[in-house]
Amino acid sequence: MPAPRHIVHTQQGHGRLDAGTRLEAGPGTEGVARWLRATVGAATGFPLPDSGGRPDGGDREGRLALSIEPDLPPEGYRMVVDGPAILIQGGSAAGVFWGAQTFRQLLGPDAYRRAPVRPGRDWNLAEVTIEDGPRFRWRGLMLDVARHFMPKDGVLRYLDLMAAHKLNVLHFHLTDDQGWRVEIKRFPKLTETGSWRARTKFGHRASPLWEEKPHGGFYTQDDIREIVAYAAERHITVVPEIDVPGHSQAAITAYPELGNTDVIDTTSLSVWDSWGISENVLAPTDNTLRFYEGVFEELLELFPADTAEFSAFLHVGGDECLKDQWRLSPTAQARIEELGLADEDGLQSWFIGHFDKWLSARGRRLIGWDEILEGGLAEGAAVSSWRGYEGGIAAARAGHDVVMCPEQQVYLDHRQHAGPDEPVPIGYVRTLEDVYRFEPVPPELTADEARRVLGTQANVWTEVMEDSGRVDYQTFPRLAAFAEVAWSTLPATAERDFADFERRMTAHYRRLDALGVGYRPPTGPLPWQRRPGVLGRPIEGTPPNR
Repeated sequence: MPAPRHIVHTQQGHGRLDAGTRLEAGPGTEGVARWLRATVGAATGFPLPDSGGRPDGGDREGRLALSIEPDLPPEGYRMVVDGPAILIQGGSAAGVFWGAQTFRQLLGPDAYRRAPVRPGRDWNLAEVTIEDGPRFRWRGLMLDVARHFMPKDGVLRYLDLMAAHKLNVLHFHLTDDQGWRVEIKRFPKLTETGSWRARTKFGHRASPLWEEKPHGGFYTQDDIREIVAYAAERHITVVPEIDVPGHSQAAITAYPELGNTDVIDTTSLSVWDSWGISENVLAPTDNTLRFYEGVFEELLELFPADTAEFSAFLHVGGDECLKDQWRLSPTAQARIEELGLADEDGLQSWFIGHFDKWLSARGRRLIGWDEILEGGLAEGAAVSSWRGYEGGIAAARAGHDVVMCPEQQVYLDHRQHAGPDEPVPIGYVRTLEDVYRFEPVPPELTADEARRVLGTQANVWTEVMEDSGRVDYQTFPRLAAFAEVAWSTLPATAERDFADFERRMTAHYRRLDALGVGYRPPTGPLPWQRRPGVLGRPIEGTPPNR
């Protein structure tokens, strides 16, 4: 899980992992060896000592050998279980790591525990050869920690869960109207003031219920460095998102001069305690541009560009920017006239374009939600297509890179079943099978245009997810289906063998149990997973596939 491209069972014998197995790490695979000792070693109780370079190290005692092989694609791997020898080869360290994930799966659910549950047991493996590699380069999960803060340990846990499913990009949604979650040393009020709210709406914004206690939290800069390093050890890139020019009420609360002071009294604002789209957006002033340049300067140091394929990206949001205040603002209207723009959409395009040029000059790349298409697509920008496929199609046809994450298909905050026990039901019903039949590449694209699709991403928005249990419930098991869509080369949507996927999920649920994941059971929510009486926003019918 996800399904490999090619697997051959020799059925002539078996391999074995036992107390005598030695670990041989070829050049460039040392990090994978550390990971295997920390995880598989902990679960089995076997030390997996280094082979000491002995070429016969496995002939007598068993050998687990890691190597980088240039004949394999960068993220591709080959795993061979051949008697006492277990070989994991990859086209790069990342490929070896993904092969190690497959090896762990083949050991069984107990390999996902943090200590041996059956000490002294030998772990047998069927003799097998697996050759595999990903369909898409960008296999992402967007985690919203702005609406409900997830402590650092929870983020590290999700990086482990991503790695177990061969996902390689964490889109880290760090700021929004409801909270600012990253320390910026030159602007301390962003976290002193902007990282917490006095109370929180419980349920959809139409709900009459409130959680009457402060909510907040933020990551220090060393927390961020730890998260980025932990992700890199697992061959996952962290792409931060700092939302501009909308979804910015928390920042404006901390620094009122960032808002449209000629329209409202921004000093009266507080970090938003409800959900939806705030009308309080950034003012299009030079002061605002300089402020966010300062924010981004610190972020570029925290998220270095040379660690992985997509580490140059910085996400600037750009979505759902209400422009009512700009229409009423003499300052904004003067800026439109000064720049010779047609309207407020053009002003947003100018705002995003400024940071596209600023980031490009520093060797970085801007990515934003598909609203950055409004008023003209910023040159060099990439697009996260969330309002359906249309934004991604338009961007690909214009020669821009795209990550497909349409709301109607892969927003995991949407409900998983139409039943009355589904907690805080939001949006369309998106079952496990629906996600499994999601196709990221629209058929309208030509072959050349389709190459602009970097990959795909599932998004977890946390307005109605007040704790890690709720995040687990909404994310799993659907993330397993999404991971197979992102990794495996599957048939056309209608031809996909969901029955086979369900069969493999039977084993995968036991792995998730061992990892302590509070997923939605196939039979429906457990009593403690329900939220009776908490209002959601269900949408009936079949979602548009466009």
